[in-house]
Amino acid sequence: MRFGKLAFGGLLLAAMAGNALADDDPYLWLEDIHGAKPMEWVKQQNDKSLGLLKSDPRYQADYDAILNVMDATDRIPFGDVDHGFVFNFWQDASHPKGIWRRTTIADYANPAPQWDVLLDLDKLAADEHENWVWKGDACAPSLKRCLINLSRGGGDAVVVREFNMETRGFQAIDRDGFYLKEAKSTADYLGDDDVIFATDFGPGSLTKSGYPRIVKHWLRGMPLDKPIQIFAGEESDVAAGPLVFRGAKGTTALIVRGIDFFHNEYYYVHIGRDVVKLPLPLGADVKGAIDNNLILTLREDWNFGDTGIGKGSLLSYRLEPGVQKDPPSAVEFLDAAGSHQTIDEVEVGRDAVYASVYTDVVGAIHVYRYDPNGLGFRTWSNVKLDLPARGSTHIVGADTWGPQAEFRFDSFTQPTTLYAYDDKTDNAKPAPIKSLPARFDSSNMATEQFFATSKDGTKIPYFVTRQKSIAGPAPTVLYGYGGFEISETPTYSANFGMLWMSHGGVYVVANIRGGGEYGPAWHQAALLENRQKAYDDFQAVAQDLIRRGITTPKQLGIMGGSNGGLLVSANMVERPDLFGAVVCQVPLVDMIRYTKIGAGASWAAEYGDPEDPKARAWILKYSPYQNVKADAKMPPVLFVTATSDDRVTPVHARKMAAKMEAQGHDVLFYENTDGGHAAAANHRQAAEMWALSFVYLARELGLRAPPPGD
Repeated sequence: MRFGKLAFGGLLLAAMAGNALADDDPYLWLEDIHGAKPMEWVKQQNDKSLGLLKSDPRYQADYDAILNVMDATDRIPFGDVDHGFVFNFWQDASHPKGIWRRTTIADYANPAPQWDVLLDLDKLAADEHENWVWKGDACAPSLKRCLINLSRGGGDAVVVREFNMETRGFQAIDRDGFYLKEAKSTADYLGDDDVIFATDFGPGSLTKSGYPRIVKHWLRGMPLDKPIQIFAGEESDVAAGPLVFRGAKGTTALIVRGIDFFHNEYYYVHIGRDVVKLPLPLGADVKGAIDNNLILTLREDWNFGDTGIGKGSLLSYRLEPGVQKDPPSAVEFLDAAGSHQTIDEVEVGRDAVYASVYTDVVGAIHVYRYDPNGLGFRTWSNVKLDLPARGSTHIVGADTWGPQAEFRFDSFTQPTTLYAYDDKTDNAKPAPIKSLPARFDSSNMATEQFFATSKDGTKIPYFVTRQKSIAGPAPTVLYGYGGFEISETPTYSANFGMLWMSHGGVYVVANIRGGGEYGPAWHQAALLENRQKAYDDFQAVAQDLIRRGITTPKQLGIMGGSNGGLLVSANMVERPDLFGAVVCQVPLVDMIRYTKIGAGASWAAEYGDPEDPKARAWILKYSPYQNVKADAKMPPVLFVTATSDDRVTPVHARKMAAKMEAQGHDVLFYENTDGGHAAAANHRQAAEMWALSFVYLARELGLRAPPPGD
């Protein structure tokens, strides 16, 4: 876009005004996350909000109902499929922090598997007097040892410790164990006795986003200050780190240099230390490796030689590290998404590639197998598996050491079913092995899909789920996200089913631009200077709901978290007349300072950098914190956040709540002192968050209280 002197002068004035807004911000003191004064303010706000909402007789019933479901022993124990085992991390009333366990794939299909408990996190936390929260694992090729990621309180920063699977204890550091102190680290095994990792190595080793940019190779027995540096990104990058794919056919190790949130460079790691840059486009998203082929999708069109492949395609790239350009034979085509489709999830197994392909936000599972005798680009077969329709399909896991994979299916009214698949059996067909019991009576409920027309004429899909007997306007919750190419697909929600729809409420999910429902183009349509399109889409859905008589502005509530929190707060400020209540969870709100808060700098490719005058101008038009005014009649709003969220941080919600309260608006604020970006570190905290949210919406939107004993 070209700017003349007058236009540029206008941007400069806007930037200066934005700086004044930041410099004169009377609530900057709330950015001292753990400071005594801010925490006293948090306590006062929590006392006010909890006192009001917990005194409502619905709160305890909602809390108990949600907690019972979360702690229920008849939940499906989803897990990673690896080496013929299913690894599962499980939390319940007896294990609020959780246990890490495994069983064989064969035994997992039984109604009551015999679990082998590997690590009891509650016991570990008690023994070590630490508030440990599980953040995942990575195991060596032999499965003799695993790297365990543990967070203090649920934030993204973790302590990495090596766990010995034979002794069921952590490897002593002074006995050749791998260990990384608390940081936003990534680490994985190359072999049983060497690790490739990125962490905080001290001053200058992090990006401006606060993530590691230096990658090292570490041999067992080396002191931490001796590992060999094999890669360094730039401070302006988002991050750099390892991406390792292990399986029966070998290990493929890459380094990913995240230039921004959506553009990566990939480097092949040869024999631990030699690093070769791969000639992949910056918009490539590598999903796995099979038979010396990388499997990837494209966020952007890719032209190589005389061939062009469109964004959203699924491809194979044959690894030829010595080749520094793209020979046409290196790239093979697996699938392309149509105009109404997206390839949403991709997993690579030992013998096949699996993808969840959505058409108008309804899923199906496809299996792709390599045909070594094929000619040209179509050397992969494509088979659609026999699974239920009109819902969501997800790939739970695929074993890179065997022929097994697992999928799940659910919808807004159909409980989740887990399917097992073995592509080496005769007439391979997914077999249902576990089903979630119904958490609410959906026999009288129905889901409909509608399309609203946004301001620029684009058709925006959305789902409405409600009791069939509801004839007129009813209390409604409209949920959305609209960012980072994340799709909102039909999902069975016990919370919404039990506490909202069963009591006569309507549940709506909007598939607005910015998400991934129709592939990369759907996401890119609402990037940067086009961010307003996501908000226009959300408002179009709200208006369509009112036009159809499904609800009224007074009865229409909106809910969203993280980027969805930005969505609902921006819509609240732009169109307060459309909404009756707002629940804003772990949100971004102050978009002029977001790059200086938490991991905000890493999202500049999504929103734009407010230090750039052009970006600052368009951000100022919608940033909720800068645009909320005292003379506008805002709908009542509940902010929910967490002190230990080191990704978005509670700063945004704190400042917005304080500013709106000072302006005289109807505001409640709740901050969990645990939980990380999920705002809950265990089931009790999650139950509290959701019970507070639903009681708040019921009170503000006029949802009837259930009869005693209901």
